[in-house]
Amino acid sequence: MKIGVFDSGAGGLSVVKSLLASNLFDEVIYYGDTARVPYGPKDKNTIIRYSLEALEFFNNFDIDLLITACNTVSAYALPEMNAQSKYPVVGVIEAGVMALENSIVEKDDTILIIATRATISSKRYQESLEKLNYSHIIALQTGLFVPLVEEGIFEGEILEATMNHYFSNIEPPKAIILGCTHFPLIGDALQKYFDKKPLLIHSGEAIVEYLEAHYKLSIQKNRAELKIFASDNVAGLRKIAKYWLGT
Repeated sequence: MKIGVFDSGAGGLSVVKSLLASNLFDEVIYYGDTARVPYGPKDKNTIIRYSLEALEFFNNFDIDLLITACNTVSAYALPEMNAQSKYPVVGVIEAGVMALENSIVEKDDTILIIATRATISSKRYQESLEKLNYSHIIALQTGLFVPLVEEGIFEGEILEATMNHYFSNIEPPKAIILGCTHFPLIGDALQKYFDKKPLLIHSGEAIVEYLEAHYKLSIQKNRAELKIFASDNVAGLRKIAKYWLGT
């Protein structure tokens, strides 16, 4: 199976890492819209327009499935993308919710959702969890984490100050939904900040679990071939990929 992965920038590489580790695919085509990252502060119509333009890019490849690794795109643009696509387009929000439901977290445990402004404002995570009777949900816009990760700041004083800014007045959660693909890269720092070491719901791990549950996939003998493209500075994106993925 050949799959595409679309993200607004470099964050979706954290999803690619899980996809490569799964050995379920022959080829992974990654496209980051690095010329227009981040999508989080943008309005719904702009997000949909950019997403449909990305879909046109993937029409140049004979892919079987497209994953929108970007939570913001998953929140706003999936219906429009599927309506114009020749192949299934799958988002990470449903996958993240399924991963939480399959975990040991109880319905009355505190669940923290951290994501960009657009993803939180869409209420996609909150409404999905409420339908499943989760009763204690905290949803926070934590967009400042995105440029920190883009700068390679995964620990230290600046990150700790940013976590204090967002988390100083909230109850320690039992689970944290990482509602942005950048956030797994600060996962260790988040668990350290909350001494009880909450369960982290990671979009990459969740989407692999979701695909295994919904599609007929089989283990491949060889590691998938990864091809990386970007709307700007593809060399920079490939350098990040080499650092994050070790490829």
